[in-house]
Amino acid sequence: MKPITTLLLLLPILLSACTAGANEKERSDDWRPKDRSWELSWSDEFDGEEIDWSVWSKTPRHRSDWNNYMSEAEELYAIREGKLVLRGIANSGHPEDSARYLTGGIWGKGKQHFTMGRIDVRARFDSGGGFWPAIWMLGEDAGWPVGGEIDLMEHLNRDDIVYQTVHSGYTQAGNKTNPAPSVTTPIDISAFNIYSVEVHQNELVFLVNDSVTHSYPRLDPAAEHQFPFRDRDFYVILSAQLGGSWVGAVNPDDLPVEMEIDWVRYYRNKE
Repeated sequence: MKPITTLLLLLPILLSACTAGANEKERSDDWRPKDRSWELSWSDEFDGEEIDWSVWSKTPRHRSDWNNYMSEAEELYAIREGKLVLRGIANSGHPEDSARYLTGGIWGKGKQHFTMGRIDVRARFDSGGGFWPAIWMLGEDAGWPVGGEIDLMEHLNRDDIVYQTVHSGYTQAGNKTNPAPSVTTPIDISAFNIYSVEVHQNELVFLVNDSVTHSYPRLDPAAEHQFPFRDRDFYVILSAQLGGSWVGAVNPDDLPVEMEIDWVRYYRNKE
């Protein structure tokens, strides 16, 4: 077949793919919660040429399962087609680093925090043995677990579910049923999904794709360290971790893996 003829045959397909991508991006940009009492206060749409380092920092490496492979290596971070990309890779190009794997993660600690309100994060991630992408929040002014932890989304391996969980001094003391601190929700793992939490004075409400999945109430009378979320500053963490006691061993054949974040949005209640 002549090259010009081939190009003419392929042109409608290429145009259709471009249009579909543009329409999908437009739909995601226009998305708002069904509850119109929420008013957008801040967002990072990741539409620039690079990550906004006035808002985010690369998550430093430490000894915990969730950050023991964190690295500042440039290939772990990218902005691609209006989305943040965080990667987990085998360490083959950094002989100065003894870590077997390298992972990307960013957080807003000390730069961008949120008090009460609603956080929405639109994201998609690969599946793979030992891959543990997470979207979560920690208290800005207090240590863990007393300062609280809110997990909007954690995914393990090749599961078709995500975890949404509350951690506090109360839950770490073994209080896992009154009230229940965690829920699992099935998702389409191949698609972008929206993971959310609403932080109210007396309740946390978790959502996936704007549907409520779980609520975590403040007990009355209050129990010590049970609800450290009211009127406290929290920052967001986006992490693409590999391995650990919960997720299990990494399958090197599944690497590299990616986590894509379309946007992070913070809403305050108009009322």
